[in-house]
This record gives sequence, structure tokens and C-alpha cells, in this order.
Amino acid sequence: MLNILAISGSLRAASTNSALLAALAENAPAGCRVTVYDGLGRLPIFNPDDEGERTPPEAARLIEAVTAADGVIVSCPEYAHGVPGGLKNSLDWLVSRDAAVGKPAMLVHASPRSLYARAALSEIMRTMSFALHEETTLEIVLIGKKPPEMEAILAEAARRLAMRDAVQAFADFIGSR
Repeated sequence: MLNILAISGSLRAASTNSALLAALAENAPAGCRVTVYDGLGRLPIFNPDDEGERTPPEAARLIEAVTAADGVIVSCPEYAHGVPGGLKNSLDWLVSRDAAVGKPAMLVHASPRSLYARAALSEIMRTMSFALHEETTLEIVLIGKKPPEMEAILAEAARRLAMRDAVQAFADFIGSR
């Protein structure tokens, strides 16, 4: 069983990115378990002085989850042409650890308008030595939709198949490493 950790870069209760990741978890193919990380808003601001034995519990939980995962899927909004601060902060907690080095990762998108954030996040993750799977893309446009509309879109058979296929392609990428 492949263990995939999904991280949403949004803290909004009605986040399109979080909804997409929850749907990915529900539609994961056989042999894959997708777990959505829920601690982004509880992470303290990264401070190198708080590493090692001083690592805060929520940061340790994130580091352990990334370390234990076979791969990581990230979905994030774009704020002012950049990566949301909370997501960047979570990645900063991983910088001096081995958790990210060679870890397969894939980006998925809930908006076609997040081009700057996509590019910035790809650059950040490549710099951190994540093994970024860029051959498969998954974009399900949910921007501007209310939760019932998101649920309807994500429940469509073609969307469920696209999600399952994207996670399977990512699982194949993980298996080929």
C-alpha cells in the first residue's frame, strides 16, 4: 500500500484546494492511500533556532508525516502572484531535514489562474530536492464555486476517473524510483 500525503496550501474552510485533495483521497486507486494533512494552520513560524530537540510538536508531526509518506501531493492557491505564506512556512520546516530529499511530489490545481504560484512552488520544491513528477497534470477548475457546486463537479464520473488516473500515474512514478 502506497502512503501519499496531501497538503493543501489554503486554510479557508471552503477551500477549493482542500476540496480537491479530499476528493483525491476518496478516489484513490487500489493500492494507494491518500491522507490529507490538517495541521498547516497550527504550524509555528519557522525559526532555525527551534530545530533539533527544540522542534515544536506540530512541526515534528509534519516532518514525520512527510518522512513516512511514499509521496506528497500539493494543491495551493495563488496569493499576490505567490505561494501562500502558510504553505511556504510548512516547506521551510523541511528544508534542513532529509524528509524532502528525493521524495516524489506532484502538484494538482483547483484554478487555472495560479500560474505564478505553480512556477514558484515548483522552483521551491525542486530546490529542496523533491523529485517533482511533472509528466501528469491534474487541474479541476473549482475557483469561485460554493461547496455544493464543488461537490457536484468532483462527483462527476469523468472527474473521478481523472483523479484516479492522476494518482495512479503518480503511484507509477513513485514505483519507478
